[in-house]
Amino acid sequence: MKENAEISPERMLRRAQAAKYVVETYNVPCSPKTLAKLACVSSEGPPFRLAGRFPLYPVSGLDAWAQKKIGPLVRSTSEIRRVA
Repeated sequence: MKENAEISPERMLRRAQAAKYVVETYNVPCSPKTLAKLACVSSEGPPFRLAGRFPLYPVSGLDAWAQKKIGPLVRSTSEIRRVA
């Protein structure tokens, strides 16, 4: 039997679970409503797949998205301008 290369066996989370995962894992504020809005009006949100009408977020995509939102480690606010 031939497997579809696009679909991975990675853990997928529904929107409420995805928001909770981001908050608990990275302490980045995130709500299901925010993820819904980002999915509709922006390309800045985490990647997802649709299973019928339900969005499913791969954990690796949530990890990459949350890490991108967190700035670099600095010792003072003046360093932020140099790093950015």
